[in-house]
Amino acid sequence: MCQLLGMNCNAPTDVTFSFRGFAQRGGRTGQHTDGWGIAFFEGDRNTDGAGNGKGLRHFVDHLPACESPVAELIGRYPIKSSNVIAHIRKATQGHVALENCHPFVRELWGRYWVFAHNGDLKDFSPRLHGGFRPVGTTDSERAFCWIMQELAKSHADVPSVRELSITLRELADKIAGCGTFNFLLGNGQALWAHACTSLYFVERRHPFAHATLSDEDLSVNFAEHTQPSDRVAVVVTAPLTSNEVWTAFAPGELKVFEGGVLASA
Repeated sequence: MCQLLGMNCNAPTDVTFSFRGFAQRGGRTGQHTDGWGIAFFEGDRNTDGAGNGKGLRHFVDHLPACESPVAELIGRYPIKSSNVIAHIRKATQGHVALENCHPFVRELWGRYWVFAHNGDLKDFSPRLHGGFRPVGTTDSERAFCWIMQELAKSHADVPSVRELSITLRELADKIAGCGTFNFLLGNGQALWAHACTSLYFVERRHPFAHATLSDEDLSVNFAEHTQPSDRVAVVVTAPLTSNEVWTAFAPGELKVFEGGVLASA
């Protein structure tokens, strides 16, 4: 199955450590060789430190992540972001091509929205209007377009994170009836994560400690790179580190992370 990685923080945080371990699953420690991608928000922030970055950097490649020069670039690039979504693809629907690589990006209410999916949706062919249409041929992008379409229909203007969570839970339940639907969705303010089969999260906060990657011989002491006020939440398909306590999602569960902590959805 595909691999998902999401990060939500209360201050711009370096994602290089997590991404380096994650990228190994794209052909080295996992058989996910059908492309990969990452999107991370950058920009100004609110005075309270809450995520408000509207700028977006988006990279995809149809090559395996462990062989991709673009992935090597990202692994060395000092990415600091409060909201990140990455994906490593194992194709089920749609051929191996750039247009079928996650994460996908669309605009709604003057913001970029980023989506990545792990699973396989059978016979999911919703009616899509002109505003949101897939470019590629995956069930994942089709689901994303339908979610964006239904959000736009359900809310005349930008709703609160809590209101969005209520709507997203209803939409996710409908799509999950067609197959496996693990996904990450972000808009630079919050990160929504829905589990159908396998999804885990960890919250990092003061006092920060050492962490060791499961997929690469690499460790980091987060205390050397953080402030006591920092909060970081990471969501993955399978735990990235071997010495942290990762919490599993329950099947059918939707969680939302805001400011680096699990919020009440």
